[in-house]
Amino acid sequence: MRLALLGCGTVGAEVVRLLHEQSADLAARIGAPLEIAGIAVRRIGRDRGGLPVDPALFTTDALGLIKRDDVDVVVEVIGGIEPARSWLVEALRAGKSVVTANKALLAEDGGALHDAAAEGGGDLYYEAAVAGAIPLLRPLRESLHGDRITRVTGIVNGTTNFILSAMHASGAGFAEALEEATELGYAEADPTADVEGFDAAAKAAILASLAFHSRVGAADVHREGITEVTAADVASAKAMGHTIKLLCIAARGADGQGREAVSVRVHPAMIPLTHPLASVGDAFNAVFVEADAAGQLMFYGRGAGGAPTASAVLGDVVAVARNRLAGVRAASESAYADLPVRPMGEALTRYHISLDVADRPGVLEAVAGVFARHHVSIATVRQGPAGGGNDGGGNGGGGDAILVIVTHVAPDAALAATVRELRGLDIVRSVASVLRVEGGL
Repeated sequence: MRLALLGCGTVGAEVVRLLHEQSADLAARIGAPLEIAGIAVRRIGRDRGGLPVDPALFTTDALGLIKRDDVDVVVEVIGGIEPARSWLVEALRAGKSVVTANKALLAEDGGALHDAAAEGGGDLYYEAAVAGAIPLLRPLRESLHGDRITRVTGIVNGTTNFILSAMHASGAGFAEALEEATELGYAEADPTADVEGFDAAAKAAILASLAFHSRVGAADVHREGITEVTAADVASAKAMGHTIKLLCIAARGADGQGREAVSVRVHPAMIPLTHPLASVGDAFNAVFVEADAAGQLMFYGRGAGGAPTASAVLGDVVAVARNRLAGVRAASESAYADLPVRPMGEALTRYHISLDVADRPGVLEAVAGVFARHHVSIATVRQGPAGGGNDGGGNGGGGDAILVIVTHVAPDAALAATVRELRGLDIVRSVASVLRVEGGL
């Protein structure tokens, strides 16, 4: 089995090392040796740290490498949309099997890759695209096909999980925690894709597509990042026995017309400390799956890094190489359900709202009236003086007070409309914080 490797950065270099170190075991598992036919890179002369590979294998002609007749499997670890999409479509249409870690491409235009795989008769595997070494996508695609998955909730970005975990542990603000993450190598020099939720949204689209047998793209995912999460939010979550995580949530259920549909969103949320995801710290990932027959399942482990991602890539390489040797193809894309994606406004959620209000009689009644007008039920209210503790005071005759309100479940649109009206009240100095609450009170 001969491989064309596209990219030789952090992940690609680890793939080469593992192929060299485990060559005998891999050959035994597959039934034939794995050989590298070529490695496509941007710059041939770059120092690659003494990789155990013949320098003559490096090329800048990725398309020419893909088109070679002696290439059986194409492994893509360069990332981005183009030229990766064109290269992989070319490989798949030519009947070659493809292993990719490219979450952005799969979320943007995974349908084109699946269509090309069906046309050419090769396999398309992408376990490494979500949650690194955690075996997650294949269980969704294969092991749970006899069940009906109803909800997938996950922490799928290690950078944001490290930042929020640090804020919870130390009381630090976002900027301070981000600086620590950058110094330790958990955050990129430009962390936008992570902290603004783009990375997690791409992964959420892939998870939803597999779980609900429907094509879901990145544009279908409601996305919010963590840059607005404050130390005060974290402290308030602690006071409730909660912590804050950036969650990807994909669920199926009836839409406003009673038709089955899916909801896919990424945003920071408070979850109770008793929830299994609450204890996932540092840069680890975890995904919590709920299904009709299997019940609750959790997948946990390192979600990023060269070695963990390369482990997932090689797992896929072994699978597709076995299939080619046996002359068979894995099950094709399962998108038969073709469920529509519900708008975020229809998603059922709860809110934690912190208000800086005038400290005088009648304020709580007026605020409660806004919630009632939008048919949002209040679960709990805590009141205290601005800048002080929540001691149940704040009903005197002057100054400001803080109201912390947690709602019952309601459509997100109703909750958003409630917040908009609250911002317009004279008695509300500011809406200090708005966070969703997931996982039970």
